[in-house]
Amino acid sequence: MMIYEPKPIDTSDIELSADLEQVVEDISRNIHDVWALRRISEGWVYGSEKDGSKKTTPYLVDYSQLPEHEKDTDRATVTETVKMLLKLGYKIEKEK
Repeated sequence: MMIYEPKPIDTSDIELSADLEQVVEDISRNIHDVWALRRISEGWVYGSEKDGSKKTTPYLVDYSQLPEHEKDTDRATVTETVKMLLKLGYKIEKEK
């Protein structure tokens, strides 16, 4: 059996500006909406509990209504992606 050893790029030295923190939040909101559209197209509906056989989930709600732990999952992925881009030398700028 092969042992998997994750080796992510170390982004611990990258700090995000307040502007980029807002971008992270905006992207996280959009990721949730993309996920929700995909689930709805697959026949999933809102339900008080997640049930794969019934295709119900309590997370088919507006991003603002998600529990913080669910928002944090999206934020963590987006934050690490943005930090990795910066670490690799990319610039993230908004056109004026």
